[in-house]
Amino acid sequence: MTISIAATTRGSRLFRRYGPWAIVAGASDGIGRAAAAALAAEGFHLALVARRAPILAQVARTLQAADGIEARVLAADLASPSEVERIDLKTRDLDVGLLFAAAGFGTSGPFVDNAVADELEMVDVNCRALVQSAHAFAKRFAARGRGGIVLMSSLVAFQGVPRAATYAATKAFVQTFAEGLAREVKPLGVDVLASAPGPVKSGFGARAGMAINSGQTPEEVALGTLAALGRKTTVRPGLLAKALEASLAPLPRTFRVRAMERVMAGLTRERAASVGAHDRKEAVR
Repeated sequence: MTISIAATTRGSRLFRRYGPWAIVAGASDGIGRAAAAALAAEGFHLALVARRAPILAQVARTLQAADGIEARVLAADLASPSEVERIDLKTRDLDVGLLFAAAGFGTSGPFVDNAVADELEMVDVNCRALVQSAHAFAKRFAARGRGGIVLMSSLVAFQGVPRAATYAATKAFVQTFAEGLAREVKPLGVDVLASAPGPVKSGFGARAGMAINSGQTPEEVALGTLAALGRKTTVRPGLLAKALEASLAPLPRTFRVRAMERVMAGLTRERAASVGAHDRKEAVR
């Protein structure tokens, strides 16, 4: 008889603290997809959220077959406030104890050359939808007496970043929001974690118009993040994130901005002229 991984891990720390259901936003690719796989292996049933329903359905089938868990597909464009409300309503019948908010997107290149509609949509998805989701589920978790919220920050959250000014600003918002929210809801039994990885080898770079030829894997980031949930307020998952932060932290903020300007100039130098902003927007981090 085959015993699923999920059946053997329901006594894990994460499952005991937050189970039995988790919501993963941005589950179609990158860190979100890796987090969904890691949580399924821990025994969590999953509500999977992203824009692309066919890919979500495939992810759900794969995890159900591998780990014996239940999975609910919720295709949604988080740029719309009504979609976040719908996710809350569609999961009211589930005992959700964990929100892994990995949905988001970035643009790159000179700010004045980017379409302002895309910059504003990025603020909507990376900030407004995140606050709306965190508010809905923090209330549910507080009423439940326990829960966990993972918010994806970034190495770029800690200084301005030329050629990715709006994206870095959205991540600075996420970082600050997570730090404040964590103190507020901890007495209510709710853990909040900001995860601040460095460059990640996923679909994000191509969609943001950046050539990320080396970096962390989504699996490394997801596992490192989940290991820190309930133990820290901010985690820099993986050796690369820790090394990059150690190299930048001693510098005055102005110098960090200049250092990131050089990094972004290199990452965006190879951006193909044929890649439009719309093609760069699908969410992963």
